[in-house]
Amino acid sequence: MGEIRVGTCSWTDKALVASGWYPAGHRDPEGRLRYYAEQFPVVEVDATYYGLPSARNSTLWAERTPDGFRFDVKAFSLLTGHPTQPRALPADLRAAFARQHGRGGTDPRLLDEVWHRFADALEPLRQAGRLGAVLFQFPRWFAPGLPAAESLRRCRERTAGWPLAVEFRHPGWWGADRIAGTTALLTELDAAAVAVDMIQTLPASIPPVAQVTSPRLAVVRFHGRSGAFGTGTKEDRFRHTYTPDELAAWVPRIRTMAERAHEVHVLFNNCCADAAPHAAATMRRLLTDNG
Repeated sequence: MGEIRVGTCSWTDKALVASGWYPAGHRDPEGRLRYYAEQFPVVEVDATYYGLPSARNSTLWAERTPDGFRFDVKAFSLLTGHPTQPRALPADLRAAFARQHGRGGTDPRLLDEVWHRFADALEPLRQAGRLGAVLFQFPRWFAPGLPAAESLRRCRERTAGWPLAVEFRHPGWWGADRIAGTTALLTELDAAAVAVDMIQTLPASIPPVAQVTSPRLAVVRFHGRSGAFGTGTKEDRFRHTYTPDELAAWVPRIRTMAERAHEVHVLFNNCCADAAPHAAATMRRLLTDNG
């Protein structure tokens, strides 16, 4: 049986910090991370989607967490085909990016440099044994088909040696007619398929498919079940308080995943106030009670 690690998709979210979940004396950047790491053994870093990370921050994160702690790092938006503003890049790359990106794509040499800097920034985490996964969350227009499959293979070449996790936002990847093909492709790439919990009544709803495609890692991300997913403010999109019954329905699936993967990361992205850590604590209890 693999190890099941439960945590949240951020420890720095403004709503979480303002909620009072962090006790007095643990509200500075160092104190927050040290306190979080006392509560949970894994966390997702979402800030790296919005801007390139730095080796300095990775070093500090490793120093402030115990041996065995895991950081799942979300890939920078430019690397997954999401819209990216020049200000998201380091200052010395912004002018070149602004000139070239609007002309039908990013200069390959500039893209090479962004990949290089992203990899260098993660190296302190990898060296410290803290790098749990690098999460590539592809946009809803990244539809299944040969071009997308080739993009995934190129992504895997760029991330050789990394623990790679892939989340699709296009529901077609996990449609009944494509589950086998998607599973085979991710297995070929040794990339963990990210299982998703979200509302199931929207055209863009991702089916709650829990496939294990890498023996070292499986990932489940709980986005909440808001009907405003994909629209409105962040609070509108992710506002949801999971009930014990909603979480209990996932327990057998998570335990089955743990029978096939060395680690399973269960992460809560319902980041409104302190809903995510409370859901994580409930899920941890349910998994223990059903052990």
